[in-house]
Formats: sequence, C-alpha cells, structure tokens
Amino acid sequence: MIDFHTHIFPEKIVETTISFLERQCGERAHLSGTYESLLSSMEEAKIEQSIVLPVVTRPSQFDSINRFAAEVTEQTDGKLLSFGGIHPACDHLKDRLRSLKNNGFPGIKLHPDYQETRFDDPGYLNILDYASELGLIVSVHAGLDPGYPNFVHATPSIIRDVIHQVRPQKLVLAHMGGFQRWSEVEELLVGEDVWLDTAACFSKIPDEQFLRIVRRHGVEKILFATDSPWASQTDYVHYFHSLDLSSKERKQILLENAVKLLESA
Repeated sequence: MIDFHTHIFPEKIVETTISFLERQCGERAHLSGTYESLLSSMEEAKIEQSIVLPVVTRPSQFDSINRFAAEVTEQTDGKLLSFGGIHPACDHLKDRLRSLKNNGFPGIKLHPDYQETRFDDPGYLNILDYASELGLIVSVHAGLDPGYPNFVHATPSIIRDVIHQVRPQKLVLAHMGGFQRWSEVEELLVGEDVWLDTAACFSKIPDEQFLRIVRRHGVEKILFATDSPWASQTDYVHYFHSLDLSSKERKQILLENAVKLLESA
C-alpha cells in the first residue's frame, strides 16, 4: 500500500505547528507530526510508502522547506517520499521548478488556502504549465479547508476552468476533487484527466457517493490517501477494505495507480 497524502514537520517547529493547526482547524492530530511517528504508523497499518506533501506558505520558505523535504526522503531511504513545495508568488518559477526536478523530487504540493491564492491565479497557471513540461506530478488541496471556512480558493468550478486553460498532465486533486464539495465534483470534474486522492474523505463522503465517483471517474485515476496526521492510517485502511470494491479495484487504488504515476515522473 502507498499513502499518497501525508504531512510531517521539522523537529524544531513540529509542536508549535501541530498546536496551531489543531486550533485553526478545530481537529486533533492523530500523530505528533514527526517523521518517526509517521513511520511507526505505517508499520502498524502495513503501508509500504507514504508521500509527504510540504506546503510553502510564504515564498521565503522555498529553500528551507525543500531542504527538509529532501532530507526526509534521504533519511528514510524513500519509505517517506517527499514532494517539493513552491508558492505561486515565488520569483523565477521556472528555475525553481527545474531545480526541484533536478534534485529528484517526483512532484510538488500546492495549497491554495494556506497560500491564500485562488487556484486560477497566473502564478499557479504558470506552475502547472511548466510542471507538465518537466513531467512533475502536482498535488493540490481541493475544496474546503477547515482552517479557512469562509473562502474556498480551489472550488470544483475554479479547478475545471484551470484544467481547461492549462491541460495539466499529472494533476492530483486531493480530497476526492473537493472536500465537502463532492456533488460539484460529480457535476464538474468527474471524467476530467486528473487523479483524485481519498485524503480525509472516509466517513465524511457518503460511501455510495464515493463509489459512484470512483466508477464514473475511473478506478485507474483514484489514489489511496489519508492526510495523516489528521487521519489514522490504520483506521483508513480498515475503512477502505469495508467498501464495496473488488479485489482488483482495491489493488489499483491502494498500490498500482500510485506506482504507475510515480514511475512516470
């Protein structure tokens, strides 16, 4: 199994960051936010690899966050495989993306809410366009974020418009295309050439709606993900296995789709 959506933080800021996010989102973390806690969780859940998604909330964080991301992958021999992070207001976007590619990052993480930028901002369009040219995977937070309940920076409508403008090659929409906006996802995004991950969705999206989206969108474009530390990996694995999916569909979502996407980067 591969978990395509997890978060960890550098040791010197992990306690303050987790505490801040818990207050901001009104949710308790299931783990401490360290890479050691994630590795222990993976062992318990029998997850072979987790994709770590760092968020650059200010352009000035680009170097430090990506230095930490590279260290995580190296220190864990790829058991934790970190994407790079970039902000749409960074200067020299092409040079920065090229450096991430040259340093071995298979993809990048974007978070329009924490970056306080609509997903149709020219900076994001440029990032998506050049990421496609470089073959980088782009994982983007989609839909509501509990920490920013009053404005959704990446609605299914905005995302669809961006897809039609840029035609990104390897775009992963977190939270099944739009957290708490799944009816809009069904109307506007199902069938588009994008991947959907399951992060933070189980028990929140009705099972029948989840299965309907999976089958209408295509099981080959669904990625198992938890959003750890904000969800329990063990609980998510158990919940996933309770869903009305065939063994072939489970294997695709838990492993095969992620492997194919990562191998293409």
